[in-house]
Amino acid sequence: MGLFTFLKDVGEKIFGGGEAKAEELKKSLDAHGLDAKDIQVQVDGDQVVLKGSVKDQATLEKVVLAVGNNVGVAGVKTDDIAVSTPAEESVFYTVKSGDTLWKIAEAQYGKGKGDQYKIIFEANTPMLKHPDKIYPGQVLRIPPLK
Repeated sequence: MGLFTFLKDVGEKIFGGGEAKAEELKKSLDAHGLDAKDIQVQVDGDQVVLKGSVKDQATLEKVVLAVGNNVGVAGVKTDDIAVSTPAEESVFYTVKSGDTLWKIAEAQYGKGKGDQYKIIFEANTPMLKHPDKIYPGQVLRIPPLK
């Protein structure tokens, strides 16, 4: 997949001081319940390097978001991740002020498709707990419509 960029000063504050730590990021992945047991997390400055393997594309994308949407992380590199069941990659979208999942669905899927916000919400769980709890600078995955 490559390199994903995030806003370094936006996101969850799991580190206290704002500098990303590999152990804390791994704990965060485990706390989300993502199947990331075969993922190693390394931190190089404000960049996170993921290595290992995941079962499918959706899991990889959720791992990237769970790690990247933390204060202190500016990028996530995934070049050394093997995906057992590859699939079409999702679009990654950075939330802007005034966005709602409905507006994002309309913009990404087309006019009249705002009700597809549920797909976006499900694609971003467990990181999203409620469809109304998104914030500017947060990166979301927008899966293709089937």
